[in-house]
Amino acid sequence: MPLIVLWDIDHTLIENSGVSKEIYAAAFAAVAGHAPLQPPRTEGRTDRLILAEMFRAHGMQSPAWERIVLALEAAGVGRDADLAARGRALPGVPEALAAVAVEPGMVSSVLTGNIAANAGVKLRAFGLDVLLDMECGAYGEHSEDRAALVKVAREHIQQAHGFPHDTPVVLIGDTPRDVRAAHDSDAHVIAVASGIHSVAELRAAGAAVVLADLRDVSALVSHLRSLAHGSD
Repeated sequence: MPLIVLWDIDHTLIENSGVSKEIYAAAFAAVAGHAPLQPPRTEGRTDRLILAEMFRAHGMQSPAWERIVLALEAAGVGRDADLAARGRALPGVPEALAAVAVEPGMVSSVLTGNIAANAGVKLRAFGLDVLLDMECGAYGEHSEDRAALVKVAREHIQQAHGFPHDTPVVLIGDTPRDVRAAHDSDAHVIAVASGIHSVAELRAAGAAVVLADLRDVSALVSHLRSLAHGSD
């Protein structure tokens, strides 16, 4: 049976070393007219939710999303070089993405809170975009709710690849929000303790499979094959 594999980006595939928060701060300043007084809260939130919370924290009504997304796109332009210089692809990530990309019946894309433009910036900085079907992903502009993004990605991939509606989906991410999004959308989840959350925290959040990182590519592929064959 085919399998839809959806990857989170920040702290799952890459370490952005603060560039993300700089992008949010720049976008906020462009819309609000002044720099934020405190850093944004991220940890698995979508861009819609991050910016909405930033405006609320400053006692301001959140502007129309159309203004915010334009500011986010502008803030992300040209940050490839900063990401490449300061950040990195996390251990095992290029090898893991390459292995999944050639697995028969698997489509590998992204489910991220980042808007599509900035997701592309982040992945291109490390040459990872070519290992993913970026056109079929689900991004921060699609919903404030991470779980709702699963339905978006599922529909995109079903339409593009002709997969049946009961094709299993697995999310790979590093936060309890990723785990919750999977549970709330009837998807499987493989949690990776490559961010700020420990193996114990991710298990407590409900992840049955938790990896320390993505260096053991054979173990990852084995988990994915078991999901494709319905043996999880």
